[in-house]
Amino acid sequence: MIKIGGGEKIMMVYYKVLDKKHRSCNGGKGKWKPGVWMPELDLPLVPCSHGYHLCRKKDLISWLDVEIWIAEGRGERVVCDDKVVFQQVRIIKKLDNWNEQTARLFACDCAEHVLKYYEKEYPNDYRVRGCIDVARRYALGKATKKELSAAMSAARSAAWSAEESAAAWSAVSSAARSAAWSARSAERRWQTKQLFKYLGKELKK
Repeated sequence: MIKIGGGEKIMMVYYKVLDKKHRSCNGGKGKWKPGVWMPELDLPLVPCSHGYHLCRKKDLISWLDVEIWIAEGRGERVVCDDKVVFQQVRIIKKLDNWNEQTARLFACDCAEHVLKYYEKEYPNDYRVRGCIDVARRYALGKATKKELSAAMSAARSAAWSAEESAAAWSAVSSAARSAAWSARSAERRWQTKQLFKYLGKELKK
């Protein structure tokens, strides 16, 4: 259960991701106003085509953009693997802990968490690690744009080198694909947990 300003309680928490002008940014053209219900849509609802799309906690990592809002849906709904589609929706509270700084820090956290796989293959290549370090310091106001640009160029060069090397490998076996998918799912769970460390300070349970 999460408490919203004024004591209002929401049992199931949904999220809506918008751009900096409160507009839909993952499809659709809606302009949103806090506390105002969007127009009720005709049925049937069709995911990715007709309906208002909200995220659950587990979905949010797939839809990140400039703003994250706590939202509420009502009427008919369609539950999908990565979203829930509602007949009518409103946004309630903007999560101010999600901003340019925390987004950069979160990106650094995610990159650093999988860095071990890259460095296992390229143990003497420190370009990616250096880029993460500079990006984190930039987010904290301790590095310049010039330093950030140089670090990003070095990391891109490392990525191109790795891609050329990977292209020489034969097709991945079905067993390897299965293992990769399992690792991806575990990584998404870790990313979600890390994301909510930044957001959680505003979510009073």
